[in-house]
This record gives sequence, C-alpha cells and structure tokens, in this order.
Amino acid sequence: MEITSLFKKEIVSNGGKLMAKQRRFAYTSLTPILLYMGLFTLFPIVWAVVMSFFSYTPIREGSGFLGLGGANPFIGIDNYIELFTGTSKPAEVFRLAVKNTFLFTALVLPLNLIVTLPLAVILESIGERFKTLFRAIYFLPTISSSVALVIIWSYMYAPGWGMLSLMFKAVGLVPPKSWLQDPNTVYFGIPLAMLCVVVAHVWQDFGYNLVIFVAALQSIPKTLREAARVDGANTWQEFWLVVVPLLSRTVLLTSVLTVISSLQVFVIFQLLTRGGPKNQTQTMLLSIYENAFKFANNLGLSAAMSMILFIIILILTVTQFRILRTEWEY
Repeated sequence: MEITSLFKKEIVSNGGKLMAKQRRFAYTSLTPILLYMGLFTLFPIVWAVVMSFFSYTPIREGSGFLGLGGANPFIGIDNYIELFTGTSKPAEVFRLAVKNTFLFTALVLPLNLIVTLPLAVILESIGERFKTLFRAIYFLPTISSSVALVIIWSYMYAPGWGMLSLMFKAVGLVPPKSWLQDPNTVYFGIPLAMLCVVVAHVWQDFGYNLVIFVAALQSIPKTLREAARVDGANTWQEFWLVVVPLLSRTVLLTSVLTVISSLQVFVIFQLLTRGGPKNQTQTMLLSIYENAFKFANNLGLSAAMSMILFIIILILTVTQFRILRTEWEY
C-alpha cells in the first residue's frame, strides 16, 4: 500500500511538472506574438480611432500624448460630419470615392464568381496530367507582384499602340482615344476607365477564388453526383442542382473575401489611373492616402475615412453571412 501511494504521488508530481513546463512553453511562445500583434495591429487601430476625433497633422506640434491637443485640438465628431455633409473638396471627393468603391465592388464580385466557378469545374474535369499545370498557370497572377502586373496592363491599355487598340484595329473596330484617361466614354453608366481597372483586377485576383472552388469541388462526395446521373440529370442539371447548392458555404467564403479585398484595392488604382479621369476611379483608399500623406497631411480626417471604411466592411460582411449562410452540412 505504501509503495502504491508513493507511486501515485510520483505520478502527480511528474504530472504537475509537465503541466508547468507546458504553461511556460505556451507563455514563451505566445508572448512575442501577442506583443507583435499589440504593437503593430491593436495600437494602430486604437490610434486611428482616437486620431479621428482630432484635427491632427504631423506638421503641427501638439501639447498632449503623441502630439494630440494644443495645436492639434480635439474636435469630437466634426471630421465625420464634414465627410458626410461638408462642402470642402476632400469631403466631396470622398463621397464620390465611396460611390466609386461600391461600383467597383459590385462589378468585381459577380464577374469574379462567374469566371472562377465554371473554370474550377472545367479544371476538375480534365486529366490529372494537366490539372496541376493549369492550376499553376491560373494562380500565377495572384502571387505575382501587383506593380509588375499593373505595368503589363498599362502596356495593354496604351492608346494607339497598345495590344487592345491593335486588336480592335485588326477586326475593323475603332478603339477609344484613351482607355484610362477618357472621361467622356461611358458604357451603361460606367466609365471606361473603371471597366478597364475592373478587368485588370479580376484577371489578377480570380486565381485565389479558383483554388478555393477547386478544393471545395474535390470535397463533394462523388456518390451525390453519381446519384444525380443515375436519376437522369444531364451535365447542366448536375452542376446547377447538385454542385452549386453544395458549394453555398464556399460561395459565402469567396464572396466575403472578394468584397473585403475589392473595398481595399489601392495599388492598381494608384498606378493605372491615379483616381482619374476627373475622379471617375477615385476610391476610398486613394482618398485616405492622399489626405494623409500626399496633399493635406490631415491625418485626423484620413483616420475618420478609415473608420468609415472599416464600418462599411463590417456591415457588408455581417450582411453577407446572414444572407448566404446555410444550416446544413454534407
């Protein structure tokens, strides 16, 4: 009995030492990550929220914490009121940028899904020998440098001698005078420059959703599709009545990711159009950048713009989850 009791105590003691080692390992591993997240993620978010309530610019020396107060006074929600109702040029341009950003997102989302879902089905139907090759080809633009891709598209859209202009001339059509800087060319109420940026962005971005859809298609049990064929379903009926409903959760994921990324596109607008012509491609992120660093150095107003963008993303994400969510699994 004494030996058994000593053995139990030894087990409890070793177990306690093991738990202590595991806790120390967890603390040691998580502390650097938490410090990094707090310094480079949480603090900038909190700082942006606080700064949006101040008339803050780094060229003025404030009297309070991190330059807040004094020459950078607290103004409450005046920045937000200015953005929604003000008559200053930054406020008017920002309201136009909100409309342009929504238009861009509304064009990118359906076009991306229309391209990626059928293409994923096609890729899954080809032989195993070429499947990996085509996946790599279609995913290559996604992992390539955005600046390099913009340079390629700038040559594509070059007026007169660009590839698109030459293709138009080859089939007897008259190309636009300028693909990216003609403010008067509008199709169905959408400026030509905006359409050009949409095409370039979808070409760069669709590979990401394509990989997600391919993975989702592989997870669908083959027995379900075989049962549909036994019941007499043709290829279209199998796709529309079996595959698409089973991909509803994947469609939700890709829709949310596409909307979030579309609302935050910056590089392609900055390098292709710089918001032109006549602010037809001005976006919210461009307005935030220009007011913060390029023109006015008004970081307080830019912080308010950032908070509005954050709220828009949050509302759209929650709305998508509520509309597209499903209550079943397979």
